[in-house]
Amino acid sequence: MAPHTANDIPPRLLMWQRVRQYAVPPSMIETAAARRAAGDWAGACAAARIDVDLDLSAVRHRHGTDLVRRLRADLRRLSPDLLRWHMPRVAPYGVLRPGLTLTLARYATHGSAPLELVVRTPPVRADAGQRMSLTLWEGLVRHTPRHHPHPHPDRRFRLDLHRHLWDVTRSGELARRCGAHGTARTAPFGPLPELGRTGAFEAPWAVERWAAEAELLLRAEGRSRGAFTVRLDARSRVVLELAAPDDSHVPALRPLREPLPVQEAAELPVLPEAASRVLPDLELLRAGLVPAGRLHPLVAAALPVPSGSAPEAAAEAGSSDPHRVECRGQTHRIALRDGVLTAVDHDPAQLRREALLVALGGPALPCLRAIDAVHREPEALPAVRERLRHGDVTGALAVVEGLLGRAAVLRDGPLRDAVQSAAARRIDHGLFRSGLVAVHPAAPTAEGGTVQGGERGDAGHRPRLDRRTPPAMRSKRAARGRPRTGLPG
Repeated sequence: MAPHTANDIPPRLLMWQRVRQYAVPPSMIETAAARRAAGDWAGACAAARIDVDLDLSAVRHRHGTDLVRRLRADLRRLSPDLLRWHMPRVAPYGVLRPGLTLTLARYATHGSAPLELVVRTPPVRADAGQRMSLTLWEGLVRHTPRHHPHPHPDRRFRLDLHRHLWDVTRSGELARRCGAHGTARTAPFGPLPELGRTGAFEAPWAVERWAAEAELLLRAEGRSRGAFTVRLDARSRVVLELAAPDDSHVPALRPLREPLPVQEAAELPVLPEAASRVLPDLELLRAGLVPAGRLHPLVAAALPVPSGSAPEAAAEAGSSDPHRVECRGQTHRIALRDGVLTAVDHDPAQLRREALLVALGGPALPCLRAIDAVHREPEALPAVRERLRHGDVTGALAVVEGLLGRAAVLRDGPLRDAVQSAAARRIDHGLFRSGLVAVHPAAPTAEGGTVQGGERGDAGHRPRLDRRTPPAMRSKRAARGRPRTGLPG
């Protein structure tokens, strides 16, 4: 396999390569699998950072024992780490798509609307830790979480038709459902002009699978044939029709003879995102960017490994390997001793004298300057930031401890800023989960204003002063004098 360069790899694949390395760490997969094998589905969800907002006793009281039995069976088959692996993500960092409500399973009931097992992602303002929540959507307004921006299940992102992406008993269907054994081909109705507008961070279209996936979609809607839509981007859709001479023939796709009105097209079933685009793992394997051993075990077991795939990455050097520093004409070592990164080839008394000299404003030894640089901005800082961005606090701290030791104290610098910022943002997630901040302060109200009392407007628009303006903002906006830069006379 020829080596890749950064310019040769599409930004989309670079993003997914980082996601597969940091978003679902091996420790999470191992812990969740062990707890799931022991029958502890709630513990498996906790290991995968999924909050369970389910009360099975309350569900039994409202909907009966039969529904709870079906729900409990799905929860035992749920692989939360596999679900996190296949969750929709956004560019450029590959974090979970915020503010999403995604359906995992539907349960027919005697009521007007079916119940749905859904997973939710928090909004951007509370996405620290990249946590998700698992709950039951009952379609009732009184059970709608007002603090969530999109509590209703999304038609575009749904996994009830793709149980192989979260159901451990059906994960083997992945290769067949994603077309891993087939070859890419154009649609039978010819190429669509809109399909050439795929962005740099969007996966290519899996057009060869649309007919089969559309048949499953329409069957779930109670129809065997008919029209459906595929979302191409934020402003364009394509309306296709699944048709066949009779039920014994393989259905085929064709464009509609006459375009539908916008209102009618909006009511058509939407092909889920998991069916419309190529599986990222399949792209990574074919490009040789990720070895099969780095994929999720259930994914690696289902997908065929192409010849010439990327080899396993070499093991990183252990933290016991010393750093080499040129210090006063000699090569000195810097390594961990007693849980602290220290200059091995200097006497402790000499290090104390040199530290005192630095405190008094004197020059520092090259060894001490190297240690200080590692504390403030180590070479592994990008890896720490990626782990913190994807919620792997344990993995990030393990990297820091491997570099600086367990007894190290972080000094002012980018490393400390990254850790403190991640810790501070966890407070926002806690407030969101508790409901103490039910609505975002800038969210619009029914009267056209905002929760804080200002008026809505375009970016850069300054709301006018009125009786709803907070006193602090009113006094600040009313002061027309420029801030003084000198001492008062």
